Amino acid sequence: MYRNKSLKKYLDDLAAKLPAPGGGSGAALAAGLGAALIGMVINYTLGKPKYARYAKQLSRILSQSEKARARFLELVDLDVAAFRSKDINRALGVPLEISRLCFQVIRLCPVLVKKGNLNLVSDVAVAAIFLEAGFSSALFNVRINLKYLKNKARASRINKELNKKYRLMRKIRQDLEAMIYEIIRG
Repeated sequence: MYRNKSLKKYLDDLAAKLPAPGGGSGAALAAGLGAALIGMVINYTLGKPKYARYAKQLSRILSQSEKARARFLELVDLDVAAFRSKDINRALGVPLEISRLCFQVIRLCPVLVKKGNLNLVSDVAVAAIFLEAGFSSALFNVRINLKYLKNKARASRINKELNKKYRLMRKIRQDLEAMIYEIIRG
């Protein structure tokens, strides 16, 4: 659908009077940008003698972020398809996956502040902001769909899970910003 089209086409359709793409696919795109920035930071770090002792760990993180980036791109299209299908389980499942994956990926960022190329710490902050934005955006889509879920116990479990992750995610991003500001101030 969009994964092999231009960014201009996606943004034009997002701005158009179309039912989809919408906020859910936008959440996946924002999160994909965050995962891509993690990859960029690591790619600029690997191969530098100063960071050689972290190469194994950073390579693992790179692999994780690249898998997440690919999945976020798939989720851009899956969200459009889910919205058009009008199936509540699909409409709920896609933003729920986006939220959960954003939470997993933002947890990779603190390592990069300590073991990544210091010239790119601001990019780590931007990655975390994109991931938090993706999470928060997807969260709205989860919550709007939870009211249509017949299984109220499941809806409550999902809501509790995401509330907890939201608090933790905000803390991770705030802690990252504090660390990065200290590095930038020198």
